[in-house]
This record gives sequence, structure tokens and C-alpha cells, in this order.
Amino acid sequence: MKQAIATFSLGLSLLMGAGSAQAALDVGTPAPDFTVQAALAGKTFEFNLDEALKKGPVVLYFYPAAFTQGCTVEAHTFAEAIDEYSYFGATVIGLSSDNIDTLKDFSTGPCGSKFAVGADTTGQVIKAYDAGLGTHTERASRISYVISPERKIIFEYTAMEPDEHVNKTLGAVRDWTAQQGPK
Repeated sequence: MKQAIATFSLGLSLLMGAGSAQAALDVGTPAPDFTVQAALAGKTFEFNLDEALKKGPVVLYFYPAAFTQGCTVEAHTFAEAIDEYSYFGATVIGLSSDNIDTLKDFSTGPCGSKFAVGADTTGQVIKAYDAGLGTHTERASRISYVISPERKIIFEYTAMEPDEHVNKTLGAVRDWTAQQGPK
């Protein structure tokens, strides 16, 4: 019942306009390092940004709540595109304030066991990335970042509609890779 009330309240505040993002980190800004408990294919592990960046760029996307309509659509869209991200050496992680048990289910459902979702139950990472949901700063807004292996923000996109986050971040990863030239 509490989950239903919280989901209703979140939806109502989005309709009332309280959910628009107020800020985001600028391109060129150093990306704050973080470690969170995460889930992939229903299994938990610790996700550390610096460790992930050793493999290539990271697409970090924040979303308000697992299993809500827009977040489910967005997760499914990221899952469908994961092979393209992998082709360019990019790691994708979604982050919300949901607890890890919820995210274990979300990782196997809408995420299709294709990428990790992290639990920021304290809101520290959400705050560090200026990703709070309007007046509901304990929840994430819908903001996507692309972070270079040098831990710099190379792309930021903010929109409550989930439709373009994958296209825009994938384009940014593709452009960044092309600028790096042959290895």
C-alpha cells in the first residue's frame, strides 16, 4: 500500500510540474565517483564508477522509480540497444532510489538482464549528480550522462519523457568513440 501511495504521489507531482529537473552537471565537469549496490540479471554486486571506466565510457542514467510506466519503457529501450553500447565499449547503468530487492526484479524484467541498475537509497549519488526530482530530491529525475574514461562528463540530457535518452546517449558514445581515432 505504501508503494502504491508513493507511486501515486510521484505521478501526481509529475503532473503538477514539480518533477522537472532543476539542474544537471555541465559537460566537462568531473564526474563524481561512486559505489552502489547494484543488480544485474537478478544478482547483486557492487558497482564502482572508476572500475567501470577502466573498460570504456559509462552511460549513467537516472530514473524516478522502477516499474513505473516511463521507467519501464526507458529500461526496455536501453536493453534493446545494449549490443550497440557494447560495440563502442560503453557500460550502461541505471540509478534510482529504489531498494535492491526491487531492482533485482527490475533487472530481470524491463532491463532484460542486459545491464545493471543501482540502488541509491541514501540519495547521495542523486545529489552529487544534481539529479534530484524537483522538490522530491530523494528521488531521481530522468537525466542521462555519458562519462569518459577520464571521468569527465561528455554529454548530458534531461527530459522526463523516456523516448530520446537512448538515441541521444548512444549518439554521444558513437561521436566520442569516433573522436578517439584508431587505437
